[in-house]
Amino acid sequence: MGEIIGIKINSKMKHFSSKAMSLLLIMIALMAQVESTPCTSTFFSALVQLIPCRSAVAPFSPIPPTDSCCNALKALGQPCLCVLVNGPPIAGVDRSMASQLPDKCTTDFEPCEII
Repeated sequence: MGEIIGIKINSKMKHFSSKAMSLLLIMIALMAQVESTPCTSTFFSALVQLIPCRSAVAPFSPIPPTDSCCNALKALGQPCLCVLVNGPPIAGVDRSMASQLPDKCTTDFEPCEII
């Protein structure tokens, strides 16, 4: 009888360990996501901050970003740009063009991970 109880306890502990490990992995993933996207602006305020870039990110636009656009981009930061690039669709904004702004403005931003 003791062996049967021992097996049940071990089985329950394995089940508990499996759940605990899953929870731990989820928490680590969430923490990594938070660290990689510390944008403190709301989606709307980040969008408003990049208004000087609207002609440079319009679909099929040959217009390069202006100095005011590049300054706004640098002030906004890479994490908030990535929030915009990966956020809901924005009328009149080509996401591909927006994701090219850091290169065109010669900033040292890491590329956005497109979701």
